[in-house]
Amino acid sequence: MVVTCEQVWQEISNYLENDLDPSRRTALEGHFQTCPKCASVLAGTRNIVQLYGDQRLFQVPLGFGGRLQDRLAKEMPGRRGSVYGWVVAVAALGLIAGSFALARMKTPVQSELRSPLARPGKNVPAGLAVLVAGNSKIFHIAGCDLLRTKDGKLRSLTAEEAEHEGLVPCIRCLGKYLAAATVKFYGQHSRSGAAV
Repeated sequence: MVVTCEQVWQEISNYLENDLDPSRRTALEGHFQTCPKCASVLAGTRNIVQLYGDQRLFQVPLGFGGRLQDRLAKEMPGRRGSVYGWVVAVAALGLIAGSFALARMKTPVQSELRSPLARPGKNVPAGLAVLVAGNSKIFHIAGCDLLRTKDGKLRSLTAEEAEHEGLVPCIRCLGKYLAAATVKFYGQHSRSGAAV
């Protein structure tokens, strides 16, 4: 059985815990003998497991934390609360707030439309399954009578993917779809007594 480096990396934990069947273990050992990269990954992983498994390594004497803080306070240069420190803190806060604001302003990336006179669709659900015939510039919903192909080839994708490729919606089938969805939505809400 031949194993790749990626398979070795996935099984290295099971290898160290003796949680492999004998044939798989033999294949991994053979790989470790021929691949220095995987042999060093094995050695490093084994060292980390041993270090973290030894609880004595992390025991510190009583009062160590307080003494460490005192020493750091003595050796740290400058005063606390300097103007420069406050300016840096405010600038960092502004950068963080600005990056959150930019992340919230998710602007959709629209490819250039394939048809120069076309307009992109509005209110088309992003996850809606649509069909594209051959090299057409228009996407349709299944069952549209305007969906024709010369070679019989149809591609299925989501409306979001189609718009990203620069395709525009079929006015006829998507108009019917959106009108039916609107009637269904308002019909359900008027029957339930909910205010719309």
